[in-house]
This record gives sequence, structure tokens and C-alpha cells, in this order.
Amino acid sequence: MNNENQNIEFKESWRDEYVKWLCGFANAQGGKLYIGINDKGEVCGIENAHKLSEDIPNKVVSFLGIVADVNLLNKDSKDYIEIDIAPSNVPISYKGKYYIRSGSTLQELNGVALQNFVLRKMGRSWDEVTNDRVTLNDIDRAAIDYFIRKGIEADRIPDDLREASTEEILTSLDLMDENGGLRNAAVLLFGKNPQRYYPSAVFKIGRFGINEADLMFQDIIEGNILQMADRVMNVLKAKYLISPVRFEGMQRYEKLELPKEALREILYNAIAHKDYTGPDIQMHVYDDSVEIWNEGELPEGYTQETLFARHSSKPRNLKIANVFFKAGFIDTWGRGFQKIRDGFETEGIPMPKVENFCGGVRVTIERTNFIKMSASGSTTTQTSAPKSTRKAIVDTIAENIVESIVENLSVMQSRIVKILWRNPNATAKSVSKEVGIAPRNVQDHFRKLQAKGILRRVGADFGGHWEIIDPTDQ
Repeated sequence: MNNENQNIEFKESWRDEYVKWLCGFANAQGGKLYIGINDKGEVCGIENAHKLSEDIPNKVVSFLGIVADVNLLNKDSKDYIEIDIAPSNVPISYKGKYYIRSGSTLQELNGVALQNFVLRKMGRSWDEVTNDRVTLNDIDRAAIDYFIRKGIEADRIPDDLREASTEEILTSLDLMDENGGLRNAAVLLFGKNPQRYYPSAVFKIGRFGINEADLMFQDIIEGNILQMADRVMNVLKAKYLISPVRFEGMQRYEKLELPKEALREILYNAIAHKDYTGPDIQMHVYDDSVEIWNEGELPEGYTQETLFARHSSKPRNLKIANVFFKAGFIDTWGRGFQKIRDGFETEGIPMPKVENFCGGVRVTIERTNFIKMSASGSTTTQTSAPKSTRKAIVDTIAENIVESIVENLSVMQSRIVKILWRNPNATAKSVSKEVGIAPRNVQDHFRKLQAKGILRRVGADFGGHWEIIDPTDQ
């Protein structure tokens, strides 16, 4: 006899409460409960086996409302019973409670877990549920326009939708119910402030040294999830990953250390398939690796080998996945991981490791290019650097951010921004002496930089200070 597992349970004798084990099998993948077998898988036999084999089917129908296949078996002159339960396509309860078989244990479902279970059994997902607290005023038209532009570029939505109203777009995507209520997906994808309703809809990035306790700096990316991958990529390029410079003749090239499109595909997967009833998405950046974790495990039976081979797509969030597909971000044929494989193989970087971890999915990427550059002295390794060195590293990163900010400014405005970065308390008069123009002209540049969202005045004109704003944080 096999050992106990996801689909097999042994009991030495029968008790009516064991019906809840049958409930757990029905709500999972089905299974078999054996009566008259001990935990070691040895047949010990039961008395009144014939009567039990007649009573148990009636008890199952009475308590669960389903039919069980009950078989009377014999081994070494010992009777035992096999109760075979098929998986149910509707939720099954026992005395008002819902149970599910997980591994070799029985778990009672409550709260959010029960809600998600019932939705799955009904063929629905959490992102389809209507949020009665939101209205069209909570939707950002700029996000709608971004989606339309991306969808047309990907040739997945018609060009004539450019002039469609917000309500028409949401209706065509089935993000509004029959009464005009907005579904959870609508707010997450296009909301002005989704975190007001879903606090875990954020993407946290941390740069770590020796271990997870050694946090050096961090960023929290908020806003709608449709544009979240873009914002994450901007922050990664500016602060967390390196872009080695090479020249071909007079032409300068900067290439991100990790394959950009493959990395973006990983981000889209983490965002689209996240369980938004759980904690936020987390990215740990170390010297030797990058780890991305999102709540919600892989589909049942799926492994890394399944993902990187030909497989069916099983999205957790049906409505979110549909919008990501129409925007050209993901594929509905399960080919996304093939794109990841192609990107990493082309760059000669080891394939990312994908695994279930702590109730979610963790993707681990080796930073082989960063390691090589660190070994050759082309970049500064941060793993064992003292705090004084780490401060210098952070300062250098900050200076790089300033360089990216001023890249598209005029020469004069670039000089002014750099002066205010070094000295936030500088005045128009002191700046004018450095740049060689009149104070009133400096003040005019201050106003233009504020209008561009690059400069912010904190406090009063006298006693306050200037703050430089990184556009990727807006």
C-alpha cells in the first residue's frame, strides 16, 4: 500500500467526523480514504465492514450532497474499506465549514482563502469582483490612453478606440458589471490611487549587502499596475543595476547588465499573476543575484520545467491578464517564459530559477555580468564594503540620478540643477554669481524647472530649501 499523500488517507477505524476528510478530497483533486489501515500502510482490518460499506455512502450523501464510490476489500483475511471521492466542480461544505486537502494535511478554509477558493470553483477570479466603493472618478484617463496606445502598437485593439470614452473602454474590457460597478481589476489597472483600496498593490525594491538584514537603500513603487513595470525598470536602471559602457568608433553604447526584455517579462508575470489579497511584490538586489517574489504559488502541478517547456497559460487574475495581453505585455499561449529563455541564452547568462517559496513565486537571477566587472575592478562591490564606502556608493548613485535628470535640459538649467543638488539652500543671487546671469533670469529658470516637475520649493522663500525630484519617482 502506498504512503499517505495528497490523494490518500489511512484510518484504522471509522468515525462520522472523517466525512470532512472526504469533503477535503472533493474540494481538491479527489482522493481515497481507506478504513482499516494504519499510518504505516498496513491492513489491520475492521469489524462490521459489510454494514459500514452500506452506511458510509448514505452518510456522505447526507453530509456532503455528493456520491462516493465505496468498495469492500480484503487482504490476509482482513476486511478494509476504500472510499473513492472524485473532485467536485462546485464548493463542498461539511456542517457549514469548508475543508481542502493540501499535501497530506486537511485545512479549513476561512476569510480571504475561502473567498478565493469559492471564486475559483465558480470559474471566476478575485479581480472580477465588483468594488462598490469606487466610481469612474477614481479612474485615471491618462492610464486609459496609455493602454490604448500600447494596444494599438501591439495590433491587439483596433485603431478606432483612440476616441472611445473611459466608460466604453472599461465596458469593452468587461471591467464594469451589469450595473455599472467597477471591478477590482479596473481600479488596479487604471486607478488614480489603487493603494487607497489595495495597500499591497506596491512593488518594493531593496539593495542589500551581506544578507537580508543589511539593507542599504530602498524604493517603493506605487500607482496603477499597468504602468508599474515601466516605473520599476526606470528605477532599476537608475539606481540598482549597472549599464556597462562600450564604444564602437565614436558611438557610445550602454547596455543593461540583464537582458532588458526578458527582465520586463519577469516583471509583467509578477505583477499580472500576483495574489492582491496578500503582501506586496518584493525585489531583493544583492551583489550576486536579484530575487523577485510575488504572493501566490504556481498553478497546481507546475514547476520550472513546466514553465520553460510548452505549457498552457493559467492566469490567476483573468481580467488583469486579459488587459496585459491586449496591451501587448504578455502572451496567452504560455510563451512568455520562452521569451525569457531566449533573452538569457542570447546574453550567455544562466537561466533564472523559478520556485514556490513562502506562499508565493520566487524568481532568482544571477548577476554574472556584475560579478565579472567586480572581479576585474570595473565596478565597486558592495558586499563587504564598510559603511563609509557604502555612503560613497549611495552618493555616487545619487549623482548618477542627477545626471539622468539633467540629460534633456538646457546647459544653463543643468548647471542650476547641479548647484541646487549640492546646496539646496542656495538663493537666486548666489546661483547667479556661479552661472553668470542676472538673479531675475535665475528665478525665471527656477519657475520653468518647477513647471517641468524637476524642482520643488520646500518651506518659505526665506528659510526654506530646494528639492530635486527624480521623474522616475513621480
